[in-house]
Amino acid sequence: MPSGRSSPFRVAVVGASTLRGKELVQVLEDRNFPSSDIVLLDAGVPAGTLTEAGGEPTFIRALNEESFEGARVAFFAGAPQETEQNWSAAERSGAMVIDLTGALAAPGHPSRATLWIPSLASALPPLAATSAVTAYVSPAAPVIIACAVAAALRTFSPQRVSLLLFPPVSEREQGGVEELESQTSALLSFREIGKPVFDAQVAFNLLSQYGPAAKPTLPEMRAAIARDAAAYLAGRAPVPAIQLVQAPVFYGYAFAAYADFGAPVAPAQLHAAFTNLGVRVAAADEDAPSNASVAGENEIRIARVEADPNVAGGVWIWGAADGLRLAATNAVRIAEEMVAKPN
Repeated sequence: MPSGRSSPFRVAVVGASTLRGKELVQVLEDRNFPSSDIVLLDAGVPAGTLTEAGGEPTFIRALNEESFEGARVAFFAGAPQETEQNWSAAERSGAMVIDLTGALAAPGHPSRATLWIPSLASALPPLAATSAVTAYVSPAAPVIIACAVAAALRTFSPQRVSLLLFPPVSEREQGGVEELESQTSALLSFREIGKPVFDAQVAFNLLSQYGPAAKPTLPEMRAAIARDAAAYLAGRAPVPAIQLVQAPVFYGYAFAAYADFGAPVAPAQLHAAFTNLGVRVAAADEDAPSNASVAGENEIRIARVEADPNVAGGVWIWGAADGLRLAATNAVRIAEEMVAKPN
């Protein structure tokens, strides 16, 4: 958003040292968000830890009741527990709360937070307006992907839509990244592998479930994605059937979607529906996207739609997105929409 649209103001980022928090700060900078000051907060690292924001050195500050003083927007990008413990303090300070952790998405949560994906607003019927909303949930990347697929296909009245998601290990933050790296090195050296995060071998492997000590489990992650997708779509489009398979990749969400329309639909029409939502469709002579090729990109990318050879009206859609970037961009877009509104 151009910086001239609003007067600069203070922004607080909770969980600033996490992968999600760092990506959020980067997106704020890249989009020239009109912040006069970005306050970096994190309970997981010592106050005074040196870091960087806006190209300038800064420090992580302590997370307490006074942390949100003067902030107009408070992003929560760390652990869900941090959000639960501090969202009300941010709200009391007068800040608009934007939760990237999913902690405020539970039905009946006292925050009454609203799920929001601004890029899909044009493709779905509007929901009934709610007054005095001061907290929003910016969904995780797989929820945005699931809702984008549902929104793009809704006007074609699919009989069924299924979505297979391949989460990267970065969904488990830096610990997941380090575990895949160490397991890969150990297996190549014929050494015993460590399993503190996944309680299973994730390197050179695909997993339909983790070891018993790993929390949250893949079924729990799947249930949360399905819950949030259903809550956002709210009957406006069919909710896809969702399944997860843990992939041995560091970053980037890949997915395969299947839709059955009962009768053939022209691929060009489907491509146009996705393009209208800001999804980038590969050109005819362009390679299909991968979790590596989408690194640093703000949008979802998909390959050309392919008809199923055995099912008339069945199509397959392959796609990928930089999960951290996609979620952070959505959160910043929520803030842009709100601060642009007249008081």
